[in-house]
Amino acid sequence: MVTKIAKQREDEYFARTEFDRCKKLAEERAAKLKQKELDELKRLHWMRCPKDGLELIEIELKGVRVDKCSHCGGIYLDNGELEKIVETRSEAEGFVSHILKVFR
Repeated sequence: MVTKIAKQREDEYFARTEFDRCKKLAEERAAKLKQKELDELKRLHWMRCPKDGLELIEIELKGVRVDKCSHCGGIYLDNGELEKIVETRSEAEGFVSHILKVFR
């Protein structure tokens, strides 16, 4: 019988493995693009919502500047911002901390 902790670790392992695989594929695709194409993609998508393509507005959330969609209200974090938000919490062993463990 698999214990709850073992099952959780197994799920975290597979989530991390899948993330690493997808990240590697994305990096390979990006390496194939010419720098000019990358610059054009960045220009087209800079501060745009990945869900609906509308403008993102920077707001402050728990002392961290994050991007919020002006249309759908989605909040998007840059690399390292989630960790900063979690650090400001007094109870760091919540849901967000569990998610962080999966991608470390």
